[in-house]
Amino acid sequence: MKKIIDLISNRIFVTVVAVLLQLIWIFAMLWGLGAFSGHIMNLISLLSLLMVLWIVNKDINPSYKLAWTILILAVPVFGVIIYLLFGQSRVAKKMTQESKEVVKEIENYFKESAGTRKALAKESLSASNQSAYIRDFAGFPVHRNTTTKYYPVGDEMFVDMLEDLKKAEHFIFLEYFIIHEGKMWDEILEILEEKVKQGVDVRLIYDDMGCVTTLPYRYYKKLQAKGIKCAAFNPIRPILNIVLNNRDHRKILVIDGHTGYTGGINLADEYINQQMRFGHWKDTGVRLCGEGVWNLTVMFLQMWSVITRTKTHLPAYGPYVYHPEEFENDGFVQPYGDSPLDGEVVGENVYLNVINQAKKYIYITTPYLIIDNEMMTALCLASKKGIDVRIITPGIPDKKLVFLLTRSYYRQLLEAGVRIYEYTPGFIHAKSFVCDDEIAVVGTINLDYRSLYLHFECAAWMYQCQAVGQVKEDMLNTFRNSREVSLNTCKEQNVFRRGLQSILRLFAPML
Repeated sequence: MKKIIDLISNRIFVTVVAVLLQLIWIFAMLWGLGAFSGHIMNLISLLSLLMVLWIVNKDINPSYKLAWTILILAVPVFGVIIYLLFGQSRVAKKMTQESKEVVKEIENYFKESAGTRKALAKESLSASNQSAYIRDFAGFPVHRNTTTKYYPVGDEMFVDMLEDLKKAEHFIFLEYFIIHEGKMWDEILEILEEKVKQGVDVRLIYDDMGCVTTLPYRYYKKLQAKGIKCAAFNPIRPILNIVLNNRDHRKILVIDGHTGYTGGINLADEYINQQMRFGHWKDTGVRLCGEGVWNLTVMFLQMWSVITRTKTHLPAYGPYVYHPEEFENDGFVQPYGDSPLDGEVVGENVYLNVINQAKKYIYITTPYLIIDNEMMTALCLASKKGIDVRIITPGIPDKKLVFLLTRSYYRQLLEAGVRIYEYTPGFIHAKSFVCDDEIAVVGTINLDYRSLYLHFECAAWMYQCQAVGQVKEDMLNTFRNSREVSLNTCKEQNVFRRGLQSILRLFAPML
């Protein structure tokens, strides 16, 4: 009985039921009208066709167009309604406008050093071109005077996070997709409460959808009562015009403007292996100290300004405000954000640039391998050119259908010579690239449609940094702890499994 009560009172259950009731009412109304008049059904069919023509002519991924086109033409009423509700890969126009205003406001405080750009171009024109793309189309400059440290598991990063949080004297900014009450969050929250008492400016953004089953309803009010400035991104409301597609998938921690963390690690116990859900949970992260943290700070404050509709004097949070001494230099660092608001698929293009410029090898870890034709072509072509391309995916999945879909992409990659490994100890949640001992990318961006096209994401692009070698070493160790997938294994799958994979592939952009 308690489980039933808990289910009924669960926020996501209430939301789903409310939306379903509204959908049923609309379907019943439309079908009723259709039965009353054949002309109305003809009108609905015409509207569906116009909707398809509108989608086909949009500047979006072809696979995304195809999936929605098939659904709308197959079941016009259902398809159109579902597309209007979930298919538009953007947030509200008001938020888009507010975000543009914030971006325009920060331009004067967010300039790239000409000396840094010149030094990078001197080292490698190819790396400089990749970096210039991030600067010009994501809006985040490249930096030197920054040290890097890579973490192969969340357990190790958590220790340093706590130590750095305890040292905070002026401000702490946190932006996370998932926060779950438990050992990890409880220890962090205890420090945050203490820091608030000391007069430290503590701000937190969490994604309401990401935390729908992990935090109580309106949890931000509980934190605000403790003195923590807190806001929920895109709160879930049980009404038909909710937008679930665009979520804040970022993981950012900034301390006093000079120390920052990012990567795939959320604030929940499975990420530090205090809770065993799918075997050993392997995730990765990176710690930055120095000028490069400025990008993470601006990224957070930009989101904060949009959500809370407040303005922040950005120069007060720069890396040298509370650290006047010169920072150590460790290569070139460029943290960047990806947003569904600008129409530019920065996350995917950064990955494609790394793959296309590889000369010796490219190693990748991703929990989900649900890729479009552009990414498939780039990976296969790199392998056919003689590049050592290897991809690590989970050995124990967190979502079985999604894992089945991930495996459906293996055969084409293997036939092109790409080597694929599955992490046997458990689930790998890491989103990392390393290439030619020179470039590494560590962040939140999965190789799936949601991360590449729909979510707010972030990552750190690094060139000739200490962390690059650490990422490679971790990859080599992970290969040894994984099983390599053979082409025969893919060919021997039964007909039923292949059929299901074909259906899933068709609607992959919606998953």
